[in-house]
Amino acid sequence: MHYNRRMKILFLEDDPVISNIVKDFLLETLSDCEVKHCFDSATALQIAEDESFDLYLFDINVPGISGIELLKNLREFSDATPTIFITAHQELKYLQDAFNVGANDFLRKPFELEELRARIENIKRHFSIDEEIEIEEDIIFNPVLCQLIINNEMTSLSAKESSVLLYLIRNKNRVIATDEILQNLWEYDEMPTNDTIRTYIKNLRQLLGKEHIINVRAKGYRFE
Repeated sequence: MHYNRRMKILFLEDDPVISNIVKDFLLETLSDCEVKHCFDSATALQIAEDESFDLYLFDINVPGISGIELLKNLREFSDATPTIFITAHQELKYLQDAFNVGANDFLRKPFELEELRARIENIKRHFSIDEEIEIEEDIIFNPVLCQLIINNEMTSLSAKESSVLLYLIRNKNRVIATDEILQNLWEYDEMPTNDTIRTYIKNLRQLLGKEHIINVRAKGYRFE
């Protein structure tokens, strides 16, 4: 079972006409959406440091550092927020640079507002944005905010604990080996030890109860 929640978007656009049109459109067409707008990258960086968002919608050519440099800075601090760039630049270089720093999508101006909405809806589906997963009646998991709500009390998870739990849930009733978790959730040069995975699993089992994450001896783990 899923429960909708408010989607938070940080919108960086220095053109006041475009920003008003896009912001009004998003508020009208996306269900229960919150859009925080800023005109320059310095303000966007400060807001991103102070608050959590479900989506960044960044123009590239803005006052201060470019939107691409802004995202590069955010990614260096392990900010994995999905990001769509919008830009008047037509050169392929900007698209390549955007994806190189961790963009998830790219839209060239002028664009149809419905195309932007379709791309945002695709991001929402891919990242399970605006969905909370009911593990059981009194246990709700929010993978975007890395939170467990157990008996109406909120517990924060680390980003990796949240990723491990989401992977197990998406592969419910299948035995998942530690190596599979490592290969799917970590880059090769960043892989932790098996002991680290066991620690994540141990923490999750303590929170959820051992009946939800089964330790299958010598094989791995199964979410039920």
